[in-house]
Amino acid sequence: MQEHIKVPQDRIGVIIGVEGRIKEILEKKSGASIEIDSESGTVFIDSKEGDPFKALKASEAIKAIARGFSPEKALKLLENDDLALDMIDLSKISDAPADLTRLKGRIIGKGGKTREIMESMTGAKISVYGKTISIIGDPEQIMTVRAAIDMLIEGAPHGAVYGYLERRRRELKQSQFESIS
Repeated sequence: MQEHIKVPQDRIGVIIGVEGRIKEILEKKSGASIEIDSESGTVFIDSKEGDPFKALKASEAIKAIARGFSPEKALKLLENDDLALDMIDLSKISDAPADLTRLKGRIIGKGGKTREIMESMTGAKISVYGKTISIIGDPEQIMTVRAAIDMLIEGAPHGAVYGYLERRRRELKQSQFESIS
């Protein structure tokens, strides 16, 4: 598997890490060869000798870092096969700068409160960067966060979104409890 990922210039250094440590960890955990062209912002991943699935997870981790996640959060994708990266492109909803600012503001909330509540109620991690909203979580977490974000985009009051998140959290705990007994 070979892949080319375009990364924003301000995130290249984060992917490389201090003294190349993050790049080194990504290569070690995935078995893939990673080359970074800091001029063009392109990351090349080659897994000729490694496990293609792990290389795919390395690709997801690089995309997560490129979309604003810290390397520590992004590397969880390589450590847990149940986790995935999901991205929502807000420019498909509206390309008007004022609309994008308003939508991102609704999703982040005052002082980051809404994003924080979504993360604490679902266990997912959320990054708002540029024109994208990115989510790291298991399929249930991603589905729940996506639904909450859709509600916010459609103009639902924050209280209604928090109520939905609380209901989903209870449902998930109940289903986990029933699967144990």
